[in-house]
Amino acid sequence: MSEVDWNDLRLFFHVASEGGLAGASSITGISAPTIGRRMLALERAMGRTLFMRSQQGYRLAPDGIVLFEHVQTIRRTTADITRWHGDAFALPIVAIAGNIWLTGFVAENTAELRGPTESFRLCCKQLPPGEDLTYRHGMIALFNAAPKTGNVAVRKSVDVAYAVYRPVGRAGEADLPWVSIGTEVATFDAEKWVFRNHEQQIHTWTNAPDLLARLIASGAGRGVLPVFVGDAMPALVREGEPIAELTHPLWLTVNDDDRHRPEMRLVIDRLSALFKRNEDRFAGRLPAEERMPARSAARS
Repeated sequence: MSEVDWNDLRLFFHVASEGGLAGASSITGISAPTIGRRMLALERAMGRTLFMRSQQGYRLAPDGIVLFEHVQTIRRTTADITRWHGDAFALPIVAIAGNIWLTGFVAENTAELRGPTESFRLCCKQLPPGEDLTYRHGMIALFNAAPKTGNVAVRKSVDVAYAVYRPVGRAGEADLPWVSIGTEVATFDAEKWVFRNHEQQIHTWTNAPDLLARLIASGAGRGVLPVFVGDAMPALVREGEPIAELTHPLWLTVNDDDRHRPEMRLVIDRLSALFKRNEDRFAGRLPAEERMPARSAARS
């Protein structure tokens, strides 16, 4: 049997729906004689009689009824695929990727980055270790160090400081044990600092960095956190000044081909302004009485 042409099936649908060649012709713009010839060719290709023809028009034969039901199913599926495709690509996506702490800050401040009626979608995601933006589009990466290679554009942002925190209820204990990020997932210096400097005093560790602050707050011990995270948690108290060797600048990085896209430029500018407004918070320079949650500070 010859392969059936989908265009002929579409014509078949219109002939069946309109009950004749004239109605199908008015919808498709194809002449009635041409449609008639193509319906005959379709019947020959399928080896089945699809229509009962008369002066009153084209009435579906039993095999035509079966085919009509199949074509209706195909049309519904095609419409679903079209809607699905349209939903996926109706609006461009701007992804913001960083470590678990930075993406948490971004998530708390999405209202600063995208208005409810603006024509792009926003995605907050964790940045995989060693991510290369050379072939990555639509992403603003928050790096601890400026990339040395690749087709990227970078913008230096705030300094990010880290300090030791302990639970408020154990503020006076001299020999408090340490809580650490597991070595199997630690990727940057601040996550490795406790293990490098206090390995023998580590009593608790986790391979989920987002649990670290909760473990410290629960009383498990003391650990190192970004100051913009630790200072905003009432259950924690900072132990001394930020650790100077861990402070680093934050770099907003995009594929160079993306930086002139309107939605990317808009989010980069807003993200840069958001970090700038919270510059003292990230550097650990806020006095104790002003160390409120970052979200409240950004909106004040």
